[in-house]
Amino acid sequence: MRVLDKLEPQKVFYYFEEICGIPHGSGNIEQISDYLKGFAEKRNLFCIQDEYKNIIIVKEASAGYEKEEPVMLQGHMDMVAVKKPDCALDLKKDGLQPALDGDKIYAKGTSLGGDDGIAVAYALALLDSDTIAHPRLEIVITVDEEVGMDGARGLDLSMLKSRRLLNLDSEEEGIFWASCAGGARVKCSLPLHKEQAAGTACRVTVKGLTGGHSGAEIHKERGNSNGLMGRLLWELAELEGVALAELEGGLADNAIPRETTALLILKPDILEKFTETVRNMEQNWKRELAVKDPGVCIDMAVERDSVTSSAVTGETYKRAAAFLNGVPNGVQAMSADIEGLVETSLNLGILTMKEELYMEFSVRSSLESAKQNLIRRLEALAFLAGAAVEISGDYPGWSYRKDSPLREKMVRVYERMYGKKPEIAAIHAGLECGIIAAKCKDLDCVSIGPDMSDIHTTEETLSVSSTKRVWEFLLEFLKEKDL
Repeated sequence: MRVLDKLEPQKVFYYFEEICGIPHGSGNIEQISDYLKGFAEKRNLFCIQDEYKNIIIVKEASAGYEKEEPVMLQGHMDMVAVKKPDCALDLKKDGLQPALDGDKIYAKGTSLGGDDGIAVAYALALLDSDTIAHPRLEIVITVDEEVGMDGARGLDLSMLKSRRLLNLDSEEEGIFWASCAGGARVKCSLPLHKEQAAGTACRVTVKGLTGGHSGAEIHKERGNSNGLMGRLLWELAELEGVALAELEGGLADNAIPRETTALLILKPDILEKFTETVRNMEQNWKRELAVKDPGVCIDMAVERDSVTSSAVTGETYKRAAAFLNGVPNGVQAMSADIEGLVETSLNLGILTMKEELYMEFSVRSSLESAKQNLIRRLEALAFLAGAAVEISGDYPGWSYRKDSPLREKMVRVYERMYGKKPEIAAIHAGLECGIIAAKCKDLDCVSIGPDMSDIHTTEETLSVSSTKRVWEFLLEFLKEKDL
């Protein structure tokens, strides 16, 4: 049963709900890509589905707009697909369950994928209309943006005519993004020696955190459950008789992790001291994060009184805990040029342990040299600990363009519609504009989008009224002829 069919603009929300019904987490995009290809074919629109499953659709200009500059509209089809622990959906096979709460759309038990499903919905609504005035539209929908922008990297745009790119992958209405940070994914793997450990099995879970997008919300300095767990494990290294049997936290390198769990094997005579250490650490965090992330807490429960299990013990445990506690995390530097803008950061988004301790970071900076230096710092710490490092998904930043006819036109339309100027800003989060601009000579780029909150989390919402206003602005912009 459809729940968004009465919302305006009707076609935008129709297609957004269609997209919600198709599994489209990063790395699981074949169905959504095929859906987009089928959409274009049914309407006899020029369409390319490349080897990566990126989609390019072209719609020629409407009557009277044949001489206007073509516009490339761009977004990505994948989402960060995460769910609450009690959610029964299989996000590789099942669609989302959108719901309404006043002006907010959310998904029951999961992330919503407004980032960037709303861009795809806008594009499909435009392509499906015979009445909207527009220049030649070149729609570019990429894959796997959330896990390294691999789709954008593989794009062939040689057949396109646009030198104006309107990216629809932003989450704050009224802000025209004109620059973004570059980034990379860094994976660290520390080999572990395990032994049989006997004692009391105790499950410890760092939870209650807000999480969020590691680019758009890293400046809020919310708690990172993986980093906090590293701090706790290093504190526990002071006790004799602690062994680590299981460790897992986080769902994506670019999402600030909200929950991390560890199974520890304890000698029975240290259980009281262990409990005291855990509770003291919890109180410290509650004081430190009282404003930034007040829900932080530690769940602790004895699972079995007597157990023997393969675990990381002794010096191996200390080395792993030291490495995890010692790696940097969060904001590393603020911009000296733009007040309030994060220049350099990293996020420890994924933490697991099997035969090795595995950590995955999202590294970002608006300065290429600072980005590379932060990667080198991780490499140095890994070298000292005996860990291996793999770097992937390295993408360039998007530099500010002082002379931008596209931005000037958008500002002009915005001022006429709303009687005020939009904010022109740079963003610490990564956008595909830098990669695409490197493929198209003299490409003029701006990024916009409707209001969303808590993207990449199960609390993600999309504003209905903001979606409508951005749609109206988009239509007015496309209708506006160049001076």
